[in-house]
Amino acid sequence: MSKKMKITALSLFLAVAVALAFAAGCFIGDETPPQSDLGIIEQAWEMIIRDYVENDQIDTEALAQGAVRGMVEALGDPYTSYLDAEAYQLSLRGLEGSFEGIGAHVTIKDEQLMIIAPIADSPADRAGIRAGDVILEIDGQSTMGMSLAEAVLLVQGPEGTQVNLLVLHEGETEPELISIVRAVIEIPSVDFEMREEIAYIIITHFSERTAGELLPVMETIAQQGAEGIVLDLRSNPGGLLDTVIDVAGFFLDEGVVVVDVVDNEGNHEVYSVKPGGITTDLPMVVLVDSYSASGSELLAGALQDYERAIIAGATTFGKGSVNILHQLGDGSGLYITNARWFTPNGRLIEGEGIYPDYELELEGEDAIQWAIDYLRSNK
Repeated sequence: MSKKMKITALSLFLAVAVALAFAAGCFIGDETPPQSDLGIIEQAWEMIIRDYVENDQIDTEALAQGAVRGMVEALGDPYTSYLDAEAYQLSLRGLEGSFEGIGAHVTIKDEQLMIIAPIADSPADRAGIRAGDVILEIDGQSTMGMSLAEAVLLVQGPEGTQVNLLVLHEGETEPELISIVRAVIEIPSVDFEMREEIAYIIITHFSERTAGELLPVMETIAQQGAEGIVLDLRSNPGGLLDTVIDVAGFFLDEGVVVVDVVDNEGNHEVYSVKPGGITTDLPMVVLVDSYSASGSELLAGALQDYERAIIAGATTFGKGSVNILHQLGDGSGLYITNARWFTPNGRLIEGEGIYPDYELELEGEDAIQWAIDYLRSNK
């Protein structure tokens, strides 16, 4: 089994099929499935093939795919998905930092397809897509009962083509039809500025580029004599677990446990800060909200457990599932939830989220200023 774990899950982009389990962890591998007596499944298959009136017209491939979809649906887990062959291949592309689509993070919440956040200045952002939007229809097709993988495949598409989304904005009663022209989305994951003596860092998601983007920021902070850090993880849906561990290494000491992964047999696997790199001990405030999910929750939880940072904002999303991706014989795949994340102190993230040390009703720039004022008053 490969050790490369992806938190896409929730990490989802509406234009990338890896979004099929937004911010969910993913082992890429081809393990041998457990053996079992299929019982009534085999019986039903044999009866249909034998007795159906037009059995010479049966599409056995479609029949098999339908059976798998039915089993997945019966689990009732929004992060366990069946992928056809095209979706499976798309899911292997990973979070590389650019893609074609509308530019939005998405998940399933309360059995509804929901926007976690649009990417800044993306087609989705410019068209009026907002965090918390529920997508009711995609090009006239209802999303009721639709999996993340199915939704992603409908929304993604070539640059210059159009997709129509019927969305219900948070707090409103009437849906709005929004037309969006797809584009190539470049997605740097780190933004930074000095606010006098306080370094303000935004991490929008955890991609393959994030640690490399953060390194020169940390060097600049040291050179400019920063006295504190505000790390903004609001609406960060997660990304790559390896990247989260690398980012944690900028703020936690070598060898410190960042996350404990517990599988369905109760086995524990811990992931710790890797040796090397630079580490700062500057005081920190981490800003989170209800759309901070998966990898961002993991990082915030570790920093909170070690009392390395003050967490401020709203209780986070609560996405703490690990998923494994299997390829089936016909090229399709199964994305199965197979483990849960726990913080270093043993707190469950799934369904619970990270509770802030300071609960804020402030948003936007007001929350940033609160964090800066906190650091200045607690020197």
